[in-house]
Amino acid sequence: MLAVVGSPSFTPGSVPAAADDAGGLAAGIARAAAAAGAEVQLIGKVGDDPAGDAVLLALARGGVGHIALLRDAGRATPIAPPAAIEVDPADGEPIAALLAEAGAADRRPIRRGEAATPPAPGLALEPADISLGLRYVREFRVLVAAEPLDEQSAAVVVDAAAFADAALVVIAPRGQATSSALEAAIVLEAPEVDPDGAFAALVGRFAAALDRGVDAADAFRSATVEGGWEHAAD
Repeated sequence: MLAVVGSPSFTPGSVPAAADDAGGLAAGIARAAAAAGAEVQLIGKVGDDPAGDAVLLALARGGVGHIALLRDAGRATPIAPPAAIEVDPADGEPIAALLAEAGAADRRPIRRGEAATPPAPGLALEPADISLGLRYVREFRVLVAAEPLDEQSAAVVVDAAAFADAALVVIAPRGQATSSALEAAIVLEAPEVDPDGAFAALVGRFAAALDRGVDAADAFRSATVEGGWEHAAD
């Protein structure tokens, strides 16, 4: 089993027929790992509200466990803005007509090549939140920290991984130094934006391979090749 640390946000279905979803890097990693065959638990926090309920349902649909997802009655679950839809005004059709045709009048139009709005960040986790969530997760072989860690939080995940004899994977924002406590961890630098979820999928496949007992180099190589990133595997 593997555990992913990071709070999800709520992403409403972009069209009436679309299901609501759990957004954010941690949720994306957890879903990808589950799709790759791993048993996954997400350690995070959402509000004790309807949006939080929807996040739990979305995670369950994706095969992600949420026994360690804490509910905070004092804070609301972050909700992502309406999803963007790519349009090309050069084709002569009004943007409103394109949106209506897609059944997505509430979505923000963007021009081709323009960056879409990134998902809403989840609720911040305190070291005590991470420690409490880890108490619900047993015998994990891989621990993925999907959000930035301060010194205290880094110490919590390092100690938990060492106690479980688990591989520790840390996602660091581009250009940001990591805690010295994480020197034995596998550190992956996240892109500034991941609009199509490719990076989350890569990390999820990598973590799932580690959970199967594949060594880190081979796990990363197979994850990148499966994602069509052969050049990154070389």
